[in-house]
Amino acid sequence: MLTGLNHITLAVSNLNSSLSFYTTILGFKGHVKWATGAYLSLGDLWLCLSLGKPAPKQDYSHIAFSIPPLQFHIFQQQLRTHNVVEWKSNSSEGDSIYLLDPDEHQLEIHAGDLHSRLNSRLNSLQLKPYKDLIWL
Repeated sequence: MLTGLNHITLAVSNLNSSLSFYTTILGFKGHVKWATGAYLSLGDLWLCLSLGKPAPKQDYSHIAFSIPPLQFHIFQQQLRTHNVVEWKSNSSEGDSIYLLDPDEHQLEIHAGDLHSRLNSRLNSLQLKPYKDLIWL
């Protein structure tokens, strides 16, 4: 039986640039680095950077990282100080910033969780539900 997310592996074109981005700008902890990769962590999340040819998509697929609501705006300003590229404006519940890593992998920093998402939208989803919405 599945118990959760084990790790995420991202193909990166420049290991040193990506390693710096994830550790210095986003605050991941570096564990090991080798010629073609590196292992990092953020809380319980394990991230592998793997040297290769990235092929980011142009759809809405992205990886979202959590941040406490009281820390969001300070972190957002720090990201903008580092001139991170934003790929989308936030239009959903809670504070979010959508950014690109050095290989244009789409990331999101979000202050909230599934519970806050469902509870904050409960009234609006009841009044104006998404097409074919079914509460499970």
